[in-house]
Amino acid sequence: QVQPVESGGGLVHTGDSLRLSCAVSGRTSRNYDMAWYRQAPGKEREFVAGISWSGGATYYADSVKGRFTISRDNAPNTVYLRMNSLKPEDTAVYKCAAGSVTDLQGPYSYWGQGTQVTVSS
Repeated sequence: QVQPVESGGGLVHTGDSLRLSCAVSGRTSRNYDMAWYRQAPGKEREFVAGISWSGGATYYADSVKGRFTISRDNAPNTVYLRMNSLKPEDTAVYKCAAGSVTDLQGPYSYWGQGTQVTVSS
């Protein structure tokens, strides 16, 4: 079973940086397209950034473009989200997703439990 597991969340101040990691556990016989989503309290889950299985293509939500960078290692199968210039509106539970997609915005098949990112003003 493919199981993404996130780490790296925490409490930071406006303008700080943070790097999230997502390690894919289980019997992964291939590299998947992967993405980060986030969900703030009372809000719908939203797409943040996606990366193709090879790392050759990326896609970002307008709200994070220029501030966040998604990258990956395929051995082991790990995806990262480097978040710079964090704002209070970035506060959310960040979830990692994996799957085989034709659009990096999804839908994805496998989901992690999430890691909390809180940005104070």
